[in-house]
Amino acid sequence: MEQYDARVDTFIEKAPDFAKPILEYIREIVHETSPLLMETVKWGFPFFDYKGPVCQMAAFKEHCSFGFWKATLLNDPYHALSIGDGSAGSFGRITKIDDLPSKEILQDFIRQAIVLNEDGKKISTAVKKAAVPKAELVIPEYFTAFLTTYPNASLNFDRSSYSHKKEYVEWILEVKTEATRIKRMTTAAEWISEGKSRHWKYRPPGPLKGE
Repeated sequence: MEQYDARVDTFIEKAPDFAKPILEYIREIVHETSPLLMETVKWGFPFFDYKGPVCQMAAFKEHCSFGFWKATLLNDPYHALSIGDGSAGSFGRITKIDDLPSKEILQDFIRQAIVLNEDGKKISTAVKKAAVPKAELVIPEYFTAFLTTYPNASLNFDRSSYSHKKEYVEWILEVKTEATRIKRMTTAAEWISEGKSRHWKYRPPGPLKGE
């Protein structure tokens, strides 16, 4: 594994214009902090590894994120970490460089994360899953508008989990004709109004809810 990965260059080039300087800044700080960190790409996002994942960055339509794989194990006397939203990394949604903590704080976290990997510290599978950035889900405006014509559909959809929303959106987007799309949206709206997931027939009964 090389210190720099051409796939990360490609990721930055394809990122929205506002995100490019943020991603370049993070990348520069990471490598300045330690030459041990090697770039790679996992789940479509740039990662910096040393004896396992150390940190990762991502860019979405309106924000960037920067997170640590073992963020829950880091010592944070600065109260700088914000953990919980998979798409927002360890510092919340980043729209400009000033949204990040200072360079010194970031470097402290990076060094801590390297030591955690050197010492073989483990985190639970559930925490690992939460650390992976989620791709931003783009919901077509026509589908959002369609749901408003059915009682409770919009409310239930807003309250549903990321995975349940994604299942419905992908089902709507995969069709090739307008007639089929309308038919599926009608079915989806009816099911969502009743609190059902896309694959409700194959799952135990229960309302749509966040996961």
